Amino acid sequence: MKITVLDSKTLGKDLDLSVLNALGEVAIYDTCNEDNIKERIKDTDVIIDNKLKLPEKELSEAKNLKLICLAAAGYDPVDVKYCKKRNIGVCNVCGYSSNSVSQLTVTMALALISHLPEYIDYTKSGEYTRSKTANHVSPVFNEIDNLTWGIIGLGNIGKKVAKAAEGLGCNVIAYKRTKEEGYNLKDLDTLLKTSDIISVHLPLTDETRNLISREKIALMKEKAIFINVARGAVSDEQALAEAIKNNKIAGIGIDVYSEEPFSETHPFYEIKEYPNVIFTPHMSWGAYESRNRCINEIILNINAFFKGEIRNRVDLYE
Repeated sequence: MKITVLDSKTLGKDLDLSVLNALGEVAIYDTCNEDNIKERIKDTDVIIDNKLKLPEKELSEAKNLKLICLAAAGYDPVDVKYCKKRNIGVCNVCGYSSNSVSQLTVTMALALISHLPEYIDYTKSGEYTRSKTANHVSPVFNEIDNLTWGIIGLGNIGKKVAKAAEGLGCNVIAYKRTKEEGYNLKDLDTLLKTSDIISVHLPLTDETRNLISREKIALMKEKAIFINVARGAVSDEQALAEAIKNNKIAGIGIDVYSEEPFSETHPFYEIKEYPNVIFTPHMSWGAYESRNRCINEIILNINAFFKGEIRNRVDLYE
């Protein structure tokens, strides 16, 4: 069996991919592009991919391809409908990054609520030293206790964030299209209007694309903090940037983007230095433990597939 890892660079240099050698002949590439990807996958049986787009035009000449394993829960990079037509299995990994993503979500919320970036800059710049004053409490920050935290999406990550938010004393409300016992569910508009902190934990689908639209952003409180660690295209990035520029919301924490990495023409590039903005390079999923868990899950997916077992097969539901 031939296995091709397309973008190992996104998995981290510290990750030991030699564990894949027990499964077959393994070719590992830091990354691929339109000029070389077809050649690299034309004879492979299994593709392991994290972020590279795999549309029909890239997959059409991979005549031996039987399985695509994504190193992620989201499977939007792959043309799953084409794979289903070709009987190519597509597996994702679920639950592996819940601890890591929820950890960054809470970190962003606390940092923005406390104006932590500004206080760090004040100290690092030497301004604190020059002030000759023991304390500095500007800008004003508030306690998180008793704030309302709205959670959009109640999968593994959303539930972990809800538990953490409750532990911090927040009133937790959530948006989910189906009933979920034990949670205070609200419609999306109500959640956006009443929440002090809003975090998004949804996959990117036709239904969720641009769910947080310009009109939805306009419903948010001026003191609201918005956090997206799901998929960039779930929200209107231009509208978010404008909301920050015009002080329509209090801050944003973003780890995911419709264009990765975002370019100098992306609406976020103009606001990247704003003190009430935290941008991170799609790293929320990537704690060391999380990435190891991910590779182990991929190995289990490959073994299950070639035994004829169904495990994390997203192509079966398209």
